[in-house]
Amino acid sequence: MNFSDIQATVAKDFDAVNTLIMEQLSSNVPLIGEVGSYIINSGGKRLRPLVSLLSANAFNYKGTKHITVGAVTEFLHTATLLHDDVVDQSNMRRGNATVNSVWGNAHSVLVGDFLISRSFQMMVSLNNLTLLDILADATNAISEGEVLQLINIHDPDTTEESYMKVIRYKTAKMFEVAAESGAVLANQEQDQIQAMRNYARHMGAAFQLADDILDYTGSAKEMGKNVGDDLAEGKPTMPLIYVLNNGSPEQSTIIRKAIKEGGLDNLDEIIETVKSSGAIEYTHEFALNEARLAAEALSIVPASKYRDALEALARLAVERTS
Repeated sequence: MNFSDIQATVAKDFDAVNTLIMEQLSSNVPLIGEVGSYIINSGGKRLRPLVSLLSANAFNYKGTKHITVGAVTEFLHTATLLHDDVVDQSNMRRGNATVNSVWGNAHSVLVGDFLISRSFQMMVSLNNLTLLDILADATNAISEGEVLQLINIHDPDTTEESYMKVIRYKTAKMFEVAAESGAVLANQEQDQIQAMRNYARHMGAAFQLADDILDYTGSAKEMGKNVGDDLAEGKPTMPLIYVLNNGSPEQSTIIRKAIKEGGLDNLDEIIETVKSSGAIEYTHEFALNEARLAAEALSIVPASKYRDALEALARLAVERTS
């Protein structure tokens, strides 16, 4: 099952999410709609809304609130991208110029704030305190994850445990919201809700670890961002942490210096060091194990094409090239 097949299982719901997203971008301030539409329509796969739709259908939910949850997860995710690009001083995302490089940092931050506030308006409209609690906690956790990542920047002593915590908060958390929302809306027992939460936690980790690999093996054209972006910012991602802990003294010295200083002056040497140390293989195996754990978490979810699609999505999170 490829990504198109997965998306096709919830095609009608997916179209409804896209329609709602465009409706909710409406504002009395034209620039908000202009900037919001630019980033929303810049080529994202809508993975978090997709997970929310698959989850709801996996539990035979018959209402429409999963459409709103899907739009909320996309808005919140997009807001974090807008803010991230300012913090990271990025100039390319999804193959396009970032909002901050086109309109400036102020526009990027303020439109991100609009998306967050609009998300909370939609959350309230759900009239479901359990979901509101989940979404509010997730928003807070993501902010904490951003700060944790900021603390780790230029720190070559960052541990695997510390890095995985960043992944859990910053990347996996919104996937968790999307996945458990379907079970909550369908009034499932706690074991089913927890199963979906576990699925998303591991799938999100697999997704981020695959992203770490692509930062050293991908192409800018396929990824839609510059190769070495994380390195340029001095972020100690899993491949780099592996070299520091398991590479030769010479390899460790090269990576330690790269994290402390950031930049791309010695990119070719660093990429070669990462590849020759076994860091890519280690990170890939780590990601595969996370994808396996994600699939295993779904074992208590009723068999259906939607569960199959969720399992396939976890596998594709590791196999992707962009």
